[in-house]
Amino acid sequence: MSDPIETAILEKLAKLGPGKSIEPAEVAKELQPEQWQRMLPKVRACALGLMRHGKLTITKKGKPVDPNAFKGVIRLRLPTEAETAAALAALPPAPESDED
Repeated sequence: MSDPIETAILEKLAKLGPGKSIEPAEVAKELQPEQWQRMLPKVRACALGLMRHGKLTITKKGKPVDPNAFKGVIRLRLPTEAETAAALAALPPAPESDED
């Protein structure tokens, strides 16, 4: 089952031109217009997961942020090929299977 927050983030970004970004609040307001402030931490957490898997770039003042140490106002955009490669290289290696 697909995460509705992840889907909303990626759909909004897909509609934008290359290099364009959105605020996490835009996604939160779309999903829960009446209580978007409560949704915002979930959107930010989902964005962080997407960034760690190379599907999204989180920026601050137009520059990518360290996924382990950022706070404050951020924006979300689709990653460049180099950013995707760097994110995937930072993931821990997949465990080898013991199929004989």
